[in-house]
Amino acid sequence: MSAAGSAESAGDGPVRGSARPSGLLDVLRVASVVLDAEGRIVLWSPQAEELFGYEAREALGQYAARIMVHEQHVDLVVKLFADVMGTGQSWAGAFPVRRKDGTTRLVEFRNMRLLDDQGDVYALGLCADQRTVHRLEREVALSTRMIAQSPSGLAVLDTELRYVSVNKALEEINGVPAEEHLGRTPREVVPGMDVDALEAATRRVLETGAPVVDRSTIGRTPADPHQDHAWSVSLYRLENAFGTVLGVAVSIVDVTEQYRAGIEAEAARRRLALIADASGRIGTTLDLDRTARELADVAVPELADIAAVDLLDAVVQGRRTSLGPAESAVIRALAVQGYDSAEALEAADTPGQVARYAPDRLVTQCVRTASPVMLPEVKAEDLAHIARSPEAAELLGRAGVHSYLAVPLIARGEVLGALDLKRTRNPLPFSEDDLLLARELAARAAVQIDNARWYQGARETALTLQRSLLPTHPPVTGGLEVASRYQPAGATSEVGGDWFDVIPLDGGRTALVVGDVMGSGIPAAAAMGRLRTATHTLASLGLDPNVLLEHLDKITSGLEQAIATCVYAVHDPHLRQCRIANAGHLPPVRVRAGRPPELLGLPTGVPLGVGGVAFSTTTVDLEPGDRLVFYTDGLVETRRDPIDERLETLLSLLDGPDLPLEDVCDLLLRTLHEPDNFDDVALLIARATEPD
Repeated sequence: MSAAGSAESAGDGPVRGSARPSGLLDVLRVASVVLDAEGRIVLWSPQAEELFGYEAREALGQYAARIMVHEQHVDLVVKLFADVMGTGQSWAGAFPVRRKDGTTRLVEFRNMRLLDDQGDVYALGLCADQRTVHRLEREVALSTRMIAQSPSGLAVLDTELRYVSVNKALEEINGVPAEEHLGRTPREVVPGMDVDALEAATRRVLETGAPVVDRSTIGRTPADPHQDHAWSVSLYRLENAFGTVLGVAVSIVDVTEQYRAGIEAEAARRRLALIADASGRIGTTLDLDRTARELADVAVPELADIAAVDLLDAVVQGRRTSLGPAESAVIRALAVQGYDSAEALEAADTPGQVARYAPDRLVTQCVRTASPVMLPEVKAEDLAHIARSPEAAELLGRAGVHSYLAVPLIARGEVLGALDLKRTRNPLPFSEDDLLLARELAARAAVQIDNARWYQGARETALTLQRSLLPTHPPVTGGLEVASRYQPAGATSEVGGDWFDVIPLDGGRTALVVGDVMGSGIPAAAAMGRLRTATHTLASLGLDPNVLLEHLDKITSGLEQAIATCVYAVHDPHLRQCRIANAGHLPPVRVRAGRPPELLGLPTGVPLGVGGVAFSTTTVDLEPGDRLVFYTDGLVETRRDPIDERLETLLSLLDGPDLPLEDVCDLLLRTLHEPDNFDDVALLIARATEPD
């Protein structure tokens, strides 16, 4: 093989100079001996010297039978020699020979008659050590059997990367008969494989001798031209006994099943990672819109290129609903997310938009039947059943939507809406595994969405109740100019029981109240309403602030699990004084012209509902132009800052120009109240004016 390759590369002329042998004859160490008609040795090769132990000068002219054959076989050998010389028929066999050193060795003989141009007869004997011959026979037989029966594809390429040998397994792998391989390169036989990389690797093996083991490659062969297969390829350089490079041995094992199993395992790992990610990312708040956005964000791009979260409008409004076969679905879009697909996003409903989907729409079918709808391959006529309108269908077509999946959002046995998924850039169609993953995401998210929906409803109910119980008051009452604010807690918490009140009294006096019922939600709002009503009633009796708080304390004790803090003040514009009592509340701030703002040093008292502790009234001066600032703890308390530092910040904000009271309210809320605060805020500011 290598000699043929060398001759071709050198051209068609004869090879000049000495050519390197292939090495097989040298491995056999074949000895050559020529005998004359009398049986005397006339030619003796160096290999014969090695095999029999006699040098040429010792062997030439001797009868061959004496030095080449064991004495017990001399007569038989002489007869066989005579037959060869007489008949001209060759003879082969094995005989023990006694070497010059006295040892015995079995030798394979091949004898044939020779004629020269003079008509003289000679005998040519070819001899080799039988152990060496049998070893090579076993190795060749073993190699031939292993190559023929191996389940692995095996081939030998010459130094020009042409096939010179192919086994049955490789025929089946490639789908090409063995004879059609011979003399051709892999590029010509299996162009669907990654032949560039394989050729480069093979040439490196030829050059360096370093084998390539278990190199993975993906491609297609004529045996299965429509499916990708995976193979493990190993390459080894072949050399003869003298180190001459003969070519490359190629071993190919089909590992498609393992490859696909690995892909499936990786896909399963990614699905589990996505579900774990969804568990941490969906439902971080009880805000309905944000929860829907979190679901859409998780789905893109791992599962889909476009994801929309839609709820039935009746569900958003807190009503249960069911659809008949001929009914349209009124759907409110909550969230949409897309990956590099502007036209598909344009076709989607804008979050907050309410759209009517006809009975033949796939999303309507999904929410009506509470079952997934999957179109692995979307045809042009399918787009009209996916989009809300012909215009949207056209946009989806231009965006390249080729696969569609909708899964219902079901929580506590109620269909809330659907998770709508489309693929544009991802070339793979939705599969059953994708469907399982989408259903798992939808099931987890639906519970969070339902929690947010019910929380939002309860919060809006409590907030409506809270606002209905808060007062409306004129900006000027008696000798006071008044401004107020109520700020609900952040979206992650329910509304609380904070309240304020401005109550006109006899004689031009005014009662100012700020309180905070501990707890949140409807119970806190209801308790606040009862305390506010009681405060109005008691204030009309003209009670001193401390006495009024004592009555409120008894009322609060009668409310189930109710504790509240409260500051009650009565302003008398004629006396230019304010009489104040405190029940465990933060102290008010007095702001006077030309002086720094100050926290009033009132006896703190205990919260309402504790009982058994008397309250006291403190009288403070309040001249025209002076201001009193009442507030609840939601304005100044945070989880990370000391309360003293926050109160100092409040005082510094009030130590500025004499702004309108409405502007002061906005400044304090904007600066002090944090959006994620878990508490609501009541703020009341009163400025003393000249009495009427």
